[in-house]
Amino acid sequence: MTRAALPAESPIVEPKPAGTEPIRRVPPAEGVRLVDVMGGAERLEVRVHDHGFVALVDAMPRLAPEGQTADAAIVQAARVSYGQGTKQVSEDRGLIRYLMRHRHTTPFEMVEFKFHCAMPIFVARQWIRHRTANVNEYSGRYSVMPDRFYRPSVEKVRRQSKSNRQGGEGPIEVGAAERFLEYLGASEALYERYTRSQEEGVARELARIGLPQSLYTEWYWKCDLHNTLRFLSLRLDAHAQEEIRDYARAMWALIEPLVPVTMEAFRDYEMESVRLTRLEVEAIRSGAPGIDSTNSRERAEWESKRRALGLDPAE
Repeated sequence: MTRAALPAESPIVEPKPAGTEPIRRVPPAEGVRLVDVMGGAERLEVRVHDHGFVALVDAMPRLAPEGQTADAAIVQAARVSYGQGTKQVSEDRGLIRYLMRHRHTTPFEMVEFKFHCAMPIFVARQWIRHRTANVNEYSGRYSVMPDRFYRPSVEKVRRQSKSNRQGGEGPIEVGAAERFLEYLGASEALYERYTRSQEEGVARELARIGLPQSLYTEWYWKCDLHNTLRFLSLRLDAHAQEEIRDYARAMWALIEPLVPVTMEAFRDYEMESVRLTRLEVEAIRSGAPGIDSTNSRERAEWESKRRALGLDPAE
C-alpha cells in the first residue's frame, strides 16, 4: 500500500532515524477535533499610540480540543502523573485557580506566546529588563531605522513626581508642555542628518547613534505564560510608566481569549489582590492604626492597603 492510500485514521510511519524506533504520527483521539486557538488568523494585532503595536503571531499550543483553549495545556502539564485526568471543564478551572493561588508556576510555562511589537526605544529599554523572553530586535546596523517617532499630546506631558524619583504625575503647565514638544520636534529633525550621513558614506552602525530615544524600534518577543504574567503584573502597576502600561494592556487583550481561565485567576489572585507583610498582619490583629516601622515609604504603602481593604485610614 502506498503512503497516499493509507486510511486517514492510520498513524503515518516516517523514515527511521539510526538507532531508534520509527517516528509515528499519532492522530487525535477518536471523536476529538482540534481547533486553532488563534481562530485561523495569521496575526492578531492591537495598535498602540500613533506608530506602535503589539501583535500576537503564534502561540503554543496552537491547537486545542474543540471547546477548550490553551488553558488545556496547563491542566495537561499539572496532571502529567496520571494522564489526561478529568474531563470536567469546571474541575480544570478549579485546578488552574489552585495553581495560581498557591504559586505553582511551572504548569503555566507550558504555554508560550510570540509577539511582534513596535515601540519607542525608551519603552523598549524598560521592556528588555524582563530577561525571561527570547528577543530578536530590528537591527540599526543592518537596516535603515524608519522615520517614526513617539510624541505625546500636550495633555500627556507629565510633571516630575515629588514622591517618586523615577516617575511623573499629572499634567504639567501648558506652556512647559508646548516647549517640551518643541524640544522633541528638534530632536526628530536629526533624522534628516542621519540619512544624509549615510548618503555621505558613514556606516549605519555609527549614523544611528545620534537618533533620539523617541524613535521606534521593533522586535519579536517570545515568552512563556508564567513570565508574561510577571511582565504584566509589573507593567500594569500604577507606578509603571504610562506608555509601557499601554503596551501591557494591549498584550493582556491579545492573550486573554486564549487563556481566559488563567487570566481570570491572575486578576483575582494577583492584579486585584492585596498582599500583606508580617507587620501589616500584626497591625490588623492588634487593631493598631499604623505599623511598627520607621520607614516612611513602608508606612505609606500600608495606608494604601488599608484604603483598598476598606479600613479606616490611620489618624
